Amino acid sequence: MLDLRFIRENSELVKKSLKDRNLQLDLDGFLKLEDSRRKILTELEDLRRQKNKANDEITALLKQKKDVKEKISSMKETSEKIAGLESELKAASIGLDKLLLTIPNIPHSSIPVGDASCKKTVRSWGDPPKFDFKPATHVELGQHLDIIDLGRAAKITGSNFILFKGWGAKLERALINFMLDLHTKKHGYTEIFPPFLVNRASMTGTGQLPKMEEDMYRLKDDDLFLIPTAEVPVTNMLRDEILEEKDLPVYYTAYTACFRREAGSYGKDTKGLMRVHQFDKIEMVKFVKPETSYDELEKLVSDAESVLQLLGLPYRVVMLPTGDLSFSASKCYDLEAYSAGIGQWLEVSSCSNFESFQARRANIKYKQVNRQTGKPATEYVHTLNGSGIALARTVAAILENYQQKDGSIMIPEVLRPYLDGKERISR
Repeated sequence: MLDLRFIRENSELVKKSLKDRNLQLDLDGFLKLEDSRRKILTELEDLRRQKNKANDEITALLKQKKDVKEKISSMKETSEKIAGLESELKAASIGLDKLLLTIPNIPHSSIPVGDASCKKTVRSWGDPPKFDFKPATHVELGQHLDIIDLGRAAKITGSNFILFKGWGAKLERALINFMLDLHTKKHGYTEIFPPFLVNRASMTGTGQLPKMEEDMYRLKDDDLFLIPTAEVPVTNMLRDEILEEKDLPVYYTAYTACFRREAGSYGKDTKGLMRVHQFDKIEMVKFVKPETSYDELEKLVSDAESVLQLLGLPYRVVMLPTGDLSFSASKCYDLEAYSAGIGQWLEVSSCSNFESFQARRANIKYKQVNRQTGKPATEYVHTLNGSGIALARTVAAILENYQQKDGSIMIPEVLRPYLDGKERISR
C-alpha cells in the first residue's frame, strides 16, 4: 500500500505508474475524496474545540449559579453537527481505504516500460541440450515411465491437477528436500512450515486481495483462502509486529503446496505441467532495511539461480517490464529454465522487491535510532520474496533435458543422494 501523503504529494508520479502498468484507475476521484475527507476532519476538529470550550463555559456559569440554557441549547446544535460530520468522515474514510487498496506499487525506475514483450534478458547460464533423436515432451515421458498420471488426477479432482507416481513422487520429494537443505545450510534461511490456509487479513497484507480474489480458492463458510504461495503466510508471520534493527535482515524459506484457480488462463498453454491449479514450491522471504533492499534482491536472485545451476538446467534471468509487474512489486526478475521437449523457456521463479508496500499493508516495522535527533523511531521494513524454486515446470525441464534415447531419465547428480543413489529413472 502506498502512503496517502505520498500519493497526495506525488500524484503525477502515481498517474505515470498507472499508465506504465496499463491500468485504468480514477486517481483524480480518489484525490477529491481525500480532499473532502480532510475538509470534513478540519471542520469536525473545529466543532470539537467549540464544544470543549462551551463545556468549560457551562461549568464556569454553573459555579456562578448563572443561567446556562442558551449555552446548552447551542452545544446541542454543535453536538448534532459533530455527529453528522463523524458519520460523513467514517463513510469517506471507508471509501478511501477501499480505493487505497486498489492502487499498485510504483515500478522502480530501472525497469523497462511496456507490456510483456518488453521484458529484458539480463543474463543466461548454460546451453540447451542437443539430441541425436527427437526429444519427447514431459507428458510423453511421464506416461512412458508411469511416473505422472494426469488422467487419474483429473478423475480424482479435475483438469490441470497432477498425480505423481513411484519415482515421479520420489523425484518431487527429492527436489523439495534438496532446495530446503540448500537454502537453510548454504544461504542462511530459517525453515518455516506454515499453514496452507490463511485469513482475509493475510491475503490483503501481501496484496492478493482485493484485486486477485477471483483467482484464489476460498472456503466460503470460514472466509479462509488456500494459499497461492508461501509468501502469504510467511510474510504475515510478522504482521503488526515491530522488529529490532539488530535482528534485520530476517530470511525465511518454506515449502508449501500452492493453489491457484488460474481464472484468467483461458487460451494459454495448459498442457501437462505448464499451468496447474496445485503445485509445490519452495519460497524465500526477506525482511530487510530499506537502504539494503535492492542489494538483497540481487542476492535473492542469486540464491534462486544456484538451484538451477546445481540441477544443471539452462536458464535465463529476465527483468519484467512495468506492464508485466505484479500488483505489489516494485521490481521483479523472472528465472526461465529451458525445456527441450517442448522447446520453450519456462518461468520457474519470480524474485521481487516490494519495498515498503506490503509492510505498510501488514504493518511490519522496525525500531531504529533517528540519525538526526538520536531518538528511537520506527520505520517500515522492506519485504522481498522469490521462488526457490517452483516445481511443476522444473520437473518438466528435468524430464525433458535429461531424457535418453530409450526414454529413460538421467537423474541430476545433486539429487542422487536424496534418491538412494539412483542414477536413472527407467521404465
